Amino acid sequence: MQGAAERLYLITGGGGDSGAVTEKIGLALEAGIRLIQLREKGLSARELLRLARQLRASTRKYGARLIINDRLDIALLSEADGVHLGQRSCSAGEARKLIGKGKIIVVSAHSLKEARKAEGDGADFITLGPVFNTPSKAAYGEPVGIEMLKSVCDGIDIPVYAIGGIKVGNVKEVLSSGARGIAVISAIMGSSDIKKSAAEMLKCLADRST
Repeated sequence: MQGAAERLYLITGGGGDSGAVTEKIGLALEAGIRLIQLREKGLSARELLRLARQLRASTRKYGARLIINDRLDIALLSEADGVHLGQRSCSAGEARKLIGKGKIIVVSAHSLKEARKAEGDGADFITLGPVFNTPSKAAYGEPVGIEMLKSVCDGIDIPVYAIGGIKVGNVKEVLSSGARGIAVISAIMGSSDIKKSAAEMLKCLADRST
């Protein structure tokens, strides 16, 4: 994955309103985001598949990648680009047997041990966090912090995307720690101006790429 557009991993917020998600992702795509995860745990399988297919059509239009949270079946049926696995999901190796070599496998990690296991199992990249305090990741415990982020980035060879409390003001610190990119939810999905917020994040990433 190359460029600022795919160093920004946008994750939908789990609000369960398919119409709102579709609209917000449309605006994010217009702003230039090219890596998106569909994460709507409150939807039924039927609703989730319908939304995934809608977003698949939208992301194809912009040449963007669509990742489905946890649901291998939905990823396959919607022809998404890959799947994002949590620590309670099947392993990256098991997922690879089902979705094939051409798909992206992302794994959530919260420690160097989990990151190394994900790499060993064949993950393409990981998200590490929460790096900072954030309500959406409160259930995962205390923030891992910048020092842990540095340790993980130094300790594995696959890309690391930092997640949890990432904002325009701390992007520089996160990338300086060795992260390949950032993953955000509320910073964009919760914004009153999706396109503006996305553009600001992309500019931060572009500035750090030069």
